Amino acid sequence: MNAPANISAMKSLATAEISPAADGPFDVIVLVLPGFSHLALHAYIEPFRLANMVSRVNLFEWRIAGTDVKPVEGANGLKISVDVTVEELASNFEAHRPGQLALVAGEPVEGQLTPQLNGFLRLMARRGVDISAFGTATWLLAQTGLLAGTRCTIHWSRLAAFSEVFNQPSIRDSLFVKDGQYSTCAGELAAFDLAVDLIANKAGAFIAQEVCRHATVDGQRSGSNRQTGPSGVAFAGVSECLIAAIRIMEENIESPLTMSGLSKRIGVSRRQLERLFGTYVGSTPAKHYLRLRVDHAKRLIEGTRLPLVDVALASGFVSSSHFSKCFKNIHGISPQQLRLATPAWIGRGLG
Repeated sequence: MNAPANISAMKSLATAEISPAADGPFDVIVLVLPGFSHLALHAYIEPFRLANMVSRVNLFEWRIAGTDVKPVEGANGLKISVDVTVEELASNFEAHRPGQLALVAGEPVEGQLTPQLNGFLRLMARRGVDISAFGTATWLLAQTGLLAGTRCTIHWSRLAAFSEVFNQPSIRDSLFVKDGQYSTCAGELAAFDLAVDLIANKAGAFIAQEVCRHATVDGQRSGSNRQTGPSGVAFAGVSECLIAAIRIMEENIESPLTMSGLSKRIGVSRRQLERLFGTYVGSTPAKHYLRLRVDHAKRLIEGTRLPLVDVALASGFVSSSHFSKCFKNIHGISPQQLRLATPAWIGRGLG
């Protein structure tokens, strides 16, 4: 479908929520913190530029915010200048209320929640501003207490640690999750999906589709889509039974299933399951399951300060010695050695 040639025709496709003539552009504030991902930042901003371009209407505007006026350095070493500070946003709130506050954090995220930032985020929340968090920024929102009881997501590498540190049963393995005032996404390219969702809600489905077409993206992805974790990629399109088996393994780490139980869950014989894994994974189902559990433990050790005995239990091991032996066989070092090598700031989720 070709875009309308005239501005009035395109305006009619926008929803009533955005009326550039009456209300002005929808104002998006992106707060960047040191070590932020440029990929996530630009994946979020560019869709708004494209929406303005394809509509030929200034539907969206955006500003970069910082905790002070200094340029903020990203994870790749490139710095970005700041348009407005959090102090200015707070003091000028009534005159210029933001439509959306997006938060892009970096690493180590555990040490980035200063009293100033905590106060600002809680102030914006009290004033009813919609807040989005990308990747590790979900961790920051959880530290403020704003996500208590809220469905949310975080990058797959942080899912295990987040769930344990914050005792958050509402964490989802999704591209993005919207729950009331808060939106969270996996970060990186999932920020594009969250931006397109906002465009669809504010400017209409047609413009959102045109943004995807311009970005050579194959349609708008649903937030409920699972993140592309490390195991699913290699087997995509190979066998639905194999993918289902791996997903069930990933969802049953703390209380592992028997191979017979797993076979019954996916409706194949144990011998068929073993043939699938032997052909496409080059391992037995039991060995692959063990690898998933040990990798889960590794993420907990690297992302939390949980006692190693608790890490073992959370990964489905009832014996600490068995856990240590399996861990060393797979990763070449013991859990104790990895813990000693992990920076001390890791896991201070409630600091």
